[in-house]
Amino acid sequence: MTGQRIGFVGLGSMGGPMAVNLARAGFAVVGYDRRAEAAAPLLAEGGRAASSAAEAAAGAEALVLMVVNAAQAETVLFADGALEALPAGASVILMAPCPPGAAAALAARVEATGRRFVDAPVSGGVAGAKAGTLTIMAAAPVDLFERNRALLLAMGSRLRHVGETAGQGATVKAINQLLCGVHLAAAGEALALAKSVGVDPAVVLDIMSGSAAMSWMLTDRGPRMIRDNPEVTSAVDIFVKDLGIVLAAGQDAGAATPLAATAHRLFVASSEAGHGLEDDSQVVHVFPTLKA
Repeated sequence: MTGQRIGFVGLGSMGGPMAVNLARAGFAVVGYDRRAEAAAPLLAEGGRAASSAAEAAAGAEALVLMVVNAAQAETVLFADGALEALPAGASVILMAPCPPGAAAALAARVEATGRRFVDAPVSGGVAGAKAGTLTIMAAAPVDLFERNRALLLAMGSRLRHVGETAGQGATVKAINQLLCGVHLAAAGEALALAKSVGVDPAVVLDIMSGSAAMSWMLTDRGPRMIRDNPEVTSAVDIFVKDLGIVLAAGQDAGAATPLAATAHRLFVASSEAGHGLEDDSQVVHVFPTLKA
């Protein structure tokens, strides 16, 4: 039992289970979400619910932000008073997906006030958040990383220190999403091609899943591509956002990302065709609408 007080803002589909895992590991978690009912699972594990982000941050040794994007993180920290309520020397741990430049800019503003900043995005989805098996890509000075190691390990079993500068964690996350988005789009293109020539996509999927063409995205999303109305595990619009972050990261670094740009256009087209809130596997439906 650590007893270390942790503020946690963002108790959504991933943040909620992450906060619960912190409480189960013995941290004294005070959580806040704009939807008051989102705190129920945390309360059941002995955590506390705050009525504001500032209340969650007050007296905390670390403040975890699992919000939607950098703009929300900025609002929580500065407009909502969370940073001012956080003790001097405490850590702000940003785990939301953000462009690297935005993470670096937030870090500079936080550090200027005497607090410290960890850029620590995650991968693993809702299932990983619930199981505590997330991959966490943390960028922070070594001493700060070590200070927060136990906290991070309570939420993710694959913790990697990727650098000492804010923005490096966000860049590694962007690389992860680049590969996921491109692999997913390629899987959709392949199965759409099979269907267009009258070959059963299920047969193609079975063959490819046992060959050098296999990818995790193909084996995970492929079966959902050939089902009607599959359950939503990650929406098309999430990849519209995440691949947009990839493109921003490439632009900031002066690095070409042509495959990511193509995949992004496909997800945008899928969203504009009405599939934005559907499972991301449904990008497969955009291919028959494209001209050869």
